[in-house]
Amino acid sequence: MTPQPSSARRPRARTRVRTGLIAVVAAAGLALTGCSASSDDLADQANSGGDKGYVAGDGSVSEYAPEQRGEPVSFNAAMYDGSTVSAESLRGKPVVLNFWYAGCAPCRAEAPDLVALHEEYGDQAQFMGVNLRDQQATAEAFERTFGVEYPSATDLNGEMLLALSEYVPPQAVPTTLVLDSEGRVAARILGKADKSTLDALIKDTVAESA
Repeated sequence: MTPQPSSARRPRARTRVRTGLIAVVAAAGLALTGCSASSDDLADQANSGGDKGYVAGDGSVSEYAPEQRGEPVSFNAAMYDGSTVSAESLRGKPVVLNFWYAGCAPCRAEAPDLVALHEEYGDQAQFMGVNLRDQQATAEAFERTFGVEYPSATDLNGEMLLALSEYVPPQAVPTTLVLDSEGRVAARILGKADKSTLDALIKDTVAESA
């Protein structure tokens, strides 16, 4: 399902129909519904920020044409090593943002594909996880299990969810965003990301900045 805009500033999404992907997306939505994210004050604010027409974890894929994208996103991400990464510091090349936590079955199912895509794209695109529930030891155990080498932010207080609530419903985990080189949302997958679908979305965004 393509999300409906909640205000005039919401970019109009176009749903890209790719051969062979419709059945995969539908099956992912039926078989792997989104896991519930942790509930805290900021996450609750994001969740109650208005009816945005989302269906949590339904596997829907939305791609935004360059002329239809909104303003660059803005956030400050607290990393597990104690550093802070801002959205502004990531600009210059596409970014894949994946919202996850260790106990989420769809997150575990898609992890090997995210790892493979990270290795495939190398320095053409940046990958970053956003962990919504886990303490550092649990998150790091997940990363060791699946060989995740890209960094993850910790978002136990829901600050990133709040900053990105226009695109990321707190109840839909996993959610994956692809940002263009200007930091604007170019694409979104609600629920488990199919590898070939995400690959195509990243490839489109990388080609724009070539």
